[in-house]
Amino acid sequence: MPSTSSFVRSAVSKYKFGAHMSGAGGISNSVTNAFNTGCNSFAMFLKSPRKWVSPQYTQEEVNKFKKNCETYNYNPLTDVLPHGQYFINLANPDKEKAEKSYESFMDDLNRCEQLGVGLYNLHPGSTLKGDHQLQLKQLASYLNKAIKETKFVKIVLENMAGTGNLVGSSLVDLKEVIGMIEDKSRIGVCIDTCHTFAAGYDISTTEAFNNFWKEFDDVIGFKYLSAVHLNDSKAPLGANRDLHERLGQGYLGIDVFRMIAHSEYLQGIPIVLETPYENDEGYGNEIKLLEWLESKSENELLKDKEYVEKNKTLQKLGAKSRKEQLDKFEVKQKKRAGASKRKKATVEPGDNDILSQMTKKRKTKKE
Repeated sequence: MPSTSSFVRSAVSKYKFGAHMSGAGGISNSVTNAFNTGCNSFAMFLKSPRKWVSPQYTQEEVNKFKKNCETYNYNPLTDVLPHGQYFINLANPDKEKAEKSYESFMDDLNRCEQLGVGLYNLHPGSTLKGDHQLQLKQLASYLNKAIKETKFVKIVLENMAGTGNLVGSSLVDLKEVIGMIEDKSRIGVCIDTCHTFAAGYDISTTEAFNNFWKEFDDVIGFKYLSAVHLNDSKAPLGANRDLHERLGQGYLGIDVFRMIAHSEYLQGIPIVLETPYENDEGYGNEIKLLEWLESKSENELLKDKEYVEKNKTLQKLGAKSRKEQLDKFEVKQKKRAGASKRKKATVEPGDNDILSQMTKKRKTKKE
């Protein structure tokens, strides 16, 4: 764990750059860990992400968490973004499993309100083999029920990297769920940069980055943007692989994070790192990188030799991993193309056209 002298919170940054912190040994430790890492916001799990049921907080631990937030100047209503358990799936068509998810979900929300935390990040889940639209309605129904059973915590739905049955891979999914929420002041969206790219939304160039945020505003609306998860992507565009990479080492590259550090519409919300580090020191260094990007104008950075060299160095560090994922993606694409050709070869033109088949039967009868 870095000492407080290693990473100092920025007093001038307009952005709430932070990271996912450990709460090992007590949820109150997540606050001190965040402070020691130089975070202006932070995330944590509210309980073990590996099991359904965990011991409840003691009142002493709740008081310590609140006291730490006050001591280190974190507003738990706006600066803390707990992450829900990954296996919560409120869109599951299996009612028994959906109910089990709801119990864990409600436990998370109640823990937030115990701690005075105002935001809660949730993976929207998967509709599995169920009817997608029907399961979106089920998800919204559970969210409405949870909102009525709690007082103030805002549920923040995260966009996802996959396709098909995974809810949130498309911005339209999130729009439809939000449209069914009765109290819209209690619902928001977290955009994960890796998930966005992996789902096929290109944000790797200035034009593509701006186009994505315009689409987000057109489809969902900036008023629902409540947080950002900051990750580079090991996998290429549209690979549908949720593979987080350290900033600048993946397919997004440092330019995307330069743009984020100069986007006014991202000010004032938690921007939380989830990059793959074994200790908090890596997060501290990335926060300082983001604050350095913020400290210079974009025109200055593009002409800055240190910025150019840093970009080259980071891309070189991630080159092997990017190549491995690109090779896997290309093999997958070839298999899909081959399967598609074989399927077409076994079907005569018109055989999948009901009208054509009926016409053939009429001709046969006449003959």
